[in-house]
Amino acid sequence: MPELAEVAYYTTQWNPGLGQKIQRVHTGPKPRFFRQTHASAFAALAGTTYRSTRTHGKNMLFEFSGDLWLGGHLGMTGELLTGPSDHAPSAHDHLVLYTTTAALIFRDFRMFGCVSLEESKAGPPPSWEALPPEILSPGFSTARVREALQRHARSPIKAFLLDQAWFPGIGNWMADEACYQLHLHPATSSGTVDAAALRRVLRAICQKSMQTIAIDWSDPPVSWLMQHRWKEGGLCPAKKCRTPLVRETLRGRTACWCPACQPAA
Repeated sequence: MPELAEVAYYTTQWNPGLGQKIQRVHTGPKPRFFRQTHASAFAALAGTTYRSTRTHGKNMLFEFSGDLWLGGHLGMTGELLTGPSDHAPSAHDHLVLYTTTAALIFRDFRMFGCVSLEESKAGPPPSWEALPPEILSPGFSTARVREALQRHARSPIKAFLLDQAWFPGIGNWMADEACYQLHLHPATSSGTVDAAALRRVLRAICQKSMQTIAIDWSDPPVSWLMQHRWKEGGLCPAKKCRTPLVRETLRGRTACWCPACQPAA
C-alpha cells in the first residue's frame, strides 16, 4: 500500500496538468470507487482550472477553480499517471480529467482507493483541516506521541504505528523500519516505548523518504531494513549482524524484523 512518500510521488504525476483547464471528465462505472461522492458530481470539474496539489499522510487534495477540491486516497493498488490528451480509458481508469495536452488518470485495479469532491471558499475543506498533525509538522510533538503510546499501552508497537489517527502516512514498511531503527521487536508493548526516540526516528524516516522516494522513486539508504525486507532470504543490513530476517503475521499484517537486533522482550 502506498505510504507517505509514495503518495507524495504519485501526486506529482499530475503536475503536467497544473494551470490547465479541464476540458472534459471521464468517470468509470464502478460505484465502489465513488463511495464518498457520486460519480455524476465530478462533471462539475469540466471548465475549471487545476490550480494546486497537496498531501497529508496517505491523503491527497487537488485544488480547482470554482472553489472545488478533489480529495483522494490510493488504497492498496491505486496510482496517478498522465497520458496523452486522446487517452482511451481502460476498465481500471476510474477517473480521467482531460486537458488540451494531457489526461490526468486515477487508476486502481482493486478499487480500495476512492475520490471525493467538496466545495470550500475559504481554503481546504473542513474534512482536510480536521486531519491529525502530520509527522513532519510542529504538531507532532513528543507530548502527542507519549499520549498515543499511553492510550494504547498494550498494543504491539508495529500494529499501533499503522493507526492513521496518530501516525498519518505510516504504513507497513515504515512501521517495520521504525521498529528496526529503534531495535524494538514488533510485538513490543507500545506503553514501554520511549516517546522522544520514536518521534525522532519517525521524523527522520519521513524526511529521508520525502527526499528520495517522493522526488523520483529512488531508494533510501541501503542500511535501512526497507531495501532488504522483501528479498527472499534477506539478511539484516547491519554489517556486524547479517542475521536472516524473520517475516510473520502480526495482527493481520506481515511484519519483518531481525531477531538478533530486535529480540523479543
